[in-house]
Amino acid sequence: MNELFYGLITGLLFGFLLQKGRVLRYDKQLGALLLKDMTIIKFMLTSVVVAMVGTYLLVDLELAKLSIKTTILGANIIGGILFGLGWGLLGYCPGTSAGALGEGRWDSIWGIAGMLVGAGLYAEAFPTMKATVLTWGNFGKITVPQLLGINHWIIIIPIVAGALFLFRWIEKKGL
Repeated sequence: MNELFYGLITGLLFGFLLQKGRVLRYDKQLGALLLKDMTIIKFMLTSVVVAMVGTYLLVDLELAKLSIKTTILGANIIGGILFGLGWGLLGYCPGTSAGALGEGRWDSIWGIAGMLVGAGLYAEAFPTMKATVLTWGNFGKITVPQLLGINHWIIIIPIVAGALFLFRWIEKKGL
């Protein structure tokens, strides 16, 4: 029950930040896709960096344990292409579709309907995909630091530095 409560609070806080950051707006989504407005890119990169540092800090303090999913290139590449097509066609990604609906933007209902249809199609195709796409480039449960055989902070610190550099560059360009 405690984990569900923390999940609810975290989800509400994240949704609040999505709304306050104005990343639920169609014009911001379109601006990101056209590389003219980096609001969403900055928001996503901030989320990834904070989560990466926080997660590994908690793991190092033995307050959390990593639950790594299997890396399967075939599934990741095809899934990424479908995600990009959906985002490009609709102008919302899955998370922002739900947030936009919460703000009363009824156009997002098409994305949510598409996600439900896609989930159903995936469930139907799963038995076939299990023997094909879901085996292409299967690297198992591995992280980049494990792949390179180095400590995770050797990867995290340059990523954080790169993100800060990128934020500064984006701000200088007025994006």
